[in-house]
Amino acid sequence: MLESLSEKLQKVLKDLRGEGRVSERHIDEAMREIRMALLEADVHFKVVKGFVARVKEQALGQEVMRSLTPGQQVVKIVRDELIELFGAEAVPLRFAKVPPSVIMMVGLQGSGKTTSTGKLALWLRKQGKRPLVVSADVYRPAAIEQLKVVARALDMPLYESEDMDPERRAAQALTEARNKGHDTLIIDTAGRLHIDDQLMQELERIRDRLEPCETLLVADAMTGQDAVKSARQFNRRLSLSGVLLTKMDGDTRGGAALSINQVTGCPVKFIGVGEKYSELEVFHPQRMAGRILGMGDVLSLIEKAEETVDEENAQRMLEKLQRNEFTLEDFRDQLKQIRKMGPLEEILGMLPQMGAMKGLGNLQVDEKELSHLEAIINSMTPRERAHAKLINGSRRKRIALGSGRPVSEVNRLLRQYADMRKMMKRMSKGLMGKLRRGALGKGLPKLNFPF
Repeated sequence: MLESLSEKLQKVLKDLRGEGRVSERHIDEAMREIRMALLEADVHFKVVKGFVARVKEQALGQEVMRSLTPGQQVVKIVRDELIELFGAEAVPLRFAKVPPSVIMMVGLQGSGKTTSTGKLALWLRKQGKRPLVVSADVYRPAAIEQLKVVARALDMPLYESEDMDPERRAAQALTEARNKGHDTLIIDTAGRLHIDDQLMQELERIRDRLEPCETLLVADAMTGQDAVKSARQFNRRLSLSGVLLTKMDGDTRGGAALSINQVTGCPVKFIGVGEKYSELEVFHPQRMAGRILGMGDVLSLIEKAEETVDEENAQRMLEKLQRNEFTLEDFRDQLKQIRKMGPLEEILGMLPQMGAMKGLGNLQVDEKELSHLEAIINSMTPRERAHAKLINGSRRKRIALGSGRPVSEVNRLLRQYADMRKMMKRMSKGLMGKLRRGALGKGLPKLNFPF
């Protein structure tokens, strides 16, 4: 996500941190590099100009110059200004006091409205809502069928009608939502290859008749300033309540995310970070700034873990670790859980120190490595996975042959597994020792642990 911008900004700020004393020359050089990095990421030139001017003014202040850590102070200023650029705070969806709440999805053709409609419906269902989706795009070939496919894949309620008038279809869907107890209606509207008056008039009629709580523009982040221009025009006619940026997992011209709030005044509410329906995130300015500057995004990582990790399985694994019974089979299961959370590079980018290393090119992540590890473990017998000490030289050769990997990789995996077991044993003993001491210190009865 915005990797090239992230890499350049982190390099500039790393150089500043290394300076014992920051002079006006250092600030000027850093601002020049930051300006170029933002422009190359296709951030609007007026936004770049204002951003650099504000950072420079604060960075040249007396408090920074006299600070014991002037480099760190400048980093903080850049972070704070990036957050302001993104919109300062996450803006939640608005819902009607009396359901159903209507959400109207608008945007140009090809921006990803239909897929985003499915993603948003899934996100709402995870929040405890009961959404209904309907297609009001009667012009694009197979548009209605596409939403039907999306709804079927998500097992999501879909309103269907023989009526081919977009306004009436939407109104009928609202009546259906009321009658069937749905608290949210998401309308997938028609788009065009370019903005025209006929499209806008149709959208205005739907808006006036259904009075949506949210009118969300779905914009392709990879189109750069074109996304900002279309946002400005849609906002002028429809008074947008927010923006959903798709393809934020790409890196091409992702500066639209930094420009759109400042240029249009519309907050970015969601970002699409992958092709899967589950890969939609609430846009948090502070978290995004942290990711870009390599400071991590631990809160988003926790949320991802909560969504993908089975709680009972996690508890069972913890108990096995405490009893030192963690097997290679368990190791393989944990690898699968990690892969469910998304690309490993993205996960590492959410960790503070790892994010900085990745951004500066010091950490190379190869997704294939996880597949290789799984292949090696799958080539073992159940008994070998349960008792790794059985794996002698001849067995290692057989496992290597079965997995298509060299014996050296099998040896490395077994070493890593043995080291991990030792580390977990030390950690669990230390933790249990603290618990025992804490319990006895409070006058509680002595705790009996199974190890």
